[in-house]
Amino acid sequence: MKILQKICLVFTIIGAINWGLIGLFNFNLVYTLFEFSEMLQNAIYIIVGICGLINIGLLFMDIEHNED
Repeated sequence: MKILQKICLVFTIIGAINWGLIGLFNFNLVYTLFEFSEMLQNAIYIIVGICGLINIGLLFMDIEHNED
């Protein structure tokens, strides 16, 4: 489960960076990289959203038990 959460955390960070770029510079990195495929853009947004939901579990983990 730790590996899945780390992968999801990376995708969530990528999504956060993209939102930051949109807010600061009106620049959508996902659109720019994948403007040739709207379906791929949507897939990336869906993956980032699912990863964000999975990472909600990090809020409820006992930090002391997960320090490895």
